[in-house]
Amino acid sequence: MFMPPVPIDLNNADEFSNILFEKMKIINPAIEDLELYEFRYALNNLYPQAGWASVQLDAMVNIETRVNSRSFYDGIHINPRVDDHIVLDDKIIHLTNMLFVGLVTGDYPPEWINTHFYFDVRGFFFIHRTCYFTKNVLAHLGNQPYRQFEQKQKMFDRYQGVGYLDFKEANCQIDSLFIEVIHKLITNRGTPLLLAIAGPTAAGKTEIVERLRKSLDDAGKKNTSIEMDNFLTDRDYREEKGIHTLGEQALHFELLKSSLANLCQGRTITIPRYDFVFATSSHDLQGNLKPDGQPIVIDPADIIFIEGNFPFLLKELLPFIGIKVVYLTDDPIRLKRKWKRDIDYRKKYEPTYFRNRFFKDQFIMAQVAYIPQMESCDIVVDTTGAALWTTPEIVEILNQEVG
Repeated sequence: MFMPPVPIDLNNADEFSNILFEKMKIINPAIEDLELYEFRYALNNLYPQAGWASVQLDAMVNIETRVNSRSFYDGIHINPRVDDHIVLDDKIIHLTNMLFVGLVTGDYPPEWINTHFYFDVRGFFFIHRTCYFTKNVLAHLGNQPYRQFEQKQKMFDRYQGVGYLDFKEANCQIDSLFIEVIHKLITNRGTPLLLAIAGPTAAGKTEIVERLRKSLDDAGKKNTSIEMDNFLTDRDYREEKGIHTLGEQALHFELLKSSLANLCQGRTITIPRYDFVFATSSHDLQGNLKPDGQPIVIDPADIIFIEGNFPFLLKELLPFIGIKVVYLTDDPIRLKRKWKRDIDYRKKYEPTYFRNRFFKDQFIMAQVAYIPQMESCDIVVDTTGAALWTTPEIVEILNQEVG
């Protein structure tokens, strides 16, 4: 005999939290590591002033449209305050509360929520899952990975923070293959060679570059690095002109181009030095050394690493760069890495400011910096998917090397 579902009393906070606690275990298995009273402690921070019944649900298609719109993230405030305390942005709270209520009432299926959102237990909020492998990216990379391994980052599903050692161990196979591929490409293309590795914050760029440089040292390849941030103009000038740091207008761009050209010719170069404390450059706007400026000297090397968030976002730089790499880790893992690294160890951010900033920046930076670079790179190292992606041209080179 069919039994109609028992109506849920959204005004009963205890009943609501009991149901939500059980359903959230489907959304994130780490919820199983909490006791109900711990879950309620966190949930109380998001309790609507007029109760859960006051939360109006939007259609799923409208939510999808909203969280895929740049304007939604532009409206997120990273430093909102109430009574001199930083609080979670209202839009983030509203989104999380809608997903909570929709999950309890059954209006939002768990499968739909998990497809579009990730629930961070430590921050106790939902973030949108960024799709980095767009149709254009997949087409550029031949629509299939060059090689793929077991996805060992799945072991992090119940982690609330991811440390360096666990991350390194999970990525061992894909990192080893990547280093092997780089050596083959260097042999094919010759030196001097500029190698650019881009990727989101906490994706693991610093660690892989360190391992790659050691591997090159062991192979007798001299290597050095050039930091794009050293080509920034004075911050006061950029702010006065409303110049965003991602564009060439923010840089001593002609100096950067000539520096890369000279490095490709095996010449010693002198580049600007950017003072990150005072936000000033050693060079003036005409590219001349200031009277008190101290430039950086970079000697020739076989391999020159270009460090920065967008080393090949600027099209005029593409001809100089011999190998273009995007080193990628999915947002949920990067968030767990940042909790451990930036909050626990470095004490870098106030936690709620950190939550607002990550929610806002991860989408915007993907759209303006990382996805465009994936559309022009040679290699994508997807550590979460344990997959190495290359363009068809790179596959041909690698197959020749193997043969």
